[in-house]
Amino acid sequence: MRASLEGIVPKRRKVSNLLALAVLSALVQRPMHPYEIATALRAWGKDQDMEFKWGSFYTVIRNLDKHHLIDAVESVREGRRPERTVYRITDAGRAELVDWARELVSTPMPEHPRFRAGLSVLAALHPDEATDLLRQRLDLLDDALRRDRETLDAHLREIPRLFLVESEYDLALRAAEATWLRALLAELTSGSYPGLDTWRAFHETGEMPAELTGLAERTSTPTAETTD
Repeated sequence: MRASLEGIVPKRRKVSNLLALAVLSALVQRPMHPYEIATALRAWGKDQDMEFKWGSFYTVIRNLDKHHLIDAVESVREGRRPERTVYRITDAGRAELVDWARELVSTPMPEHPRFRAGLSVLAALHPDEATDLLRQRLDLLDDALRRDRETLDAHLREIPRLFLVESEYDLALRAAEATWLRALLAELTSGSYPGLDTWRAFHETGEMPAELTGLAERTSTPTAETTD
């Protein structure tokens, strides 16, 4: 089933790589040279908060400079190291940071987690194997939840909650997934999951049940609107 959010598209930006957002969030603190920015982002765990590739870091810096979202203010030299250019965020960069944050916080976008991809082909597994694997996933989730709650509690003793809200979000998502998995596993193990016998028969006989064959034919046949 296609997600209802697919019609929502992100705003076109001059530099759309999320690494640019991370760089702007660092430079809003103070001017820095690229090495300082990268060090700060790693220390803050920004590469865990958003998906980006470090290999594009200097390209992002150049593009932010090109579009006047950051400006070079000076070059500094430390010992025998090559000169490093110090950048500051511009007014346009601050506006972009705020606008981007508003979009990310307010507007849900379609995302494609790996687990969803696995669930979309769950029928390829025998239901008994699927049950064992889902139980394995739940055990790993429960362990991760315990560790992450302990880590978050420790951080909250030293860091304001405002700067840990994304960790709270991660915990909430994982807890919701664990709750859903428990309910699904209860249906699978009790035999109350709809179509479980058909699913099992397909794997044990190697023959596609008639009801599934009919469903496949209906959903794979092009409609008049999609044909040339």
